Amino acid sequence: MIGTILMAGLLVLSAPAGGSAGRDGGTLDGFAITHVPAAAGPSVSDFESEWEDVTFATRVWERETPDGHQADLRVAVLRGDALTDLPSLREFLTEYDERETWDLKEFSKDGTPGLATETEAFWLDSPGVALTVRITENPLTGDDLMDVVQGISG
Repeated sequence: MIGTILMAGLLVLSAPAGGSAGRDGGTLDGFAITHVPAAAGPSVSDFESEWEDVTFATRVWERETPDGHQADLRVAVLRGDALTDLPSLREFLTEYDERETWDLKEFSKDGTPGLATETEAFWLDSPGVALTVRITENPLTGDDLMDVVQGISG
């Protein structure tokens, strides 16, 4: 990743069996995450970071694997003056993720246009505020991705 990501905080929680506010998603930087797929891992971590004058508040659901840990679901709220419209958000994420190309399809989030692949979706909530949702296929699916997206409200 280009640049330095500053970790401002880390909170690790394990959700009890049967669900809790963490399993429901809770609130992240002013946005309610009302749907977390049952297959998403039980450990929840919150991170704050910054890159190119854009701040990130990120929540990750992960699981232990024989090789360590796997992040199944990541929801991030991005805030920054550079995020003025969907094309500027796409350009920012292309640089942030060091992508050369990606196969994006349009979708609608409560009437707001967004872009998605099978494992990632992003949209601009308002100028300067954007959201991204990323999944790991197996255990999650593209349908799970869009269910999480549609379940976010702010």
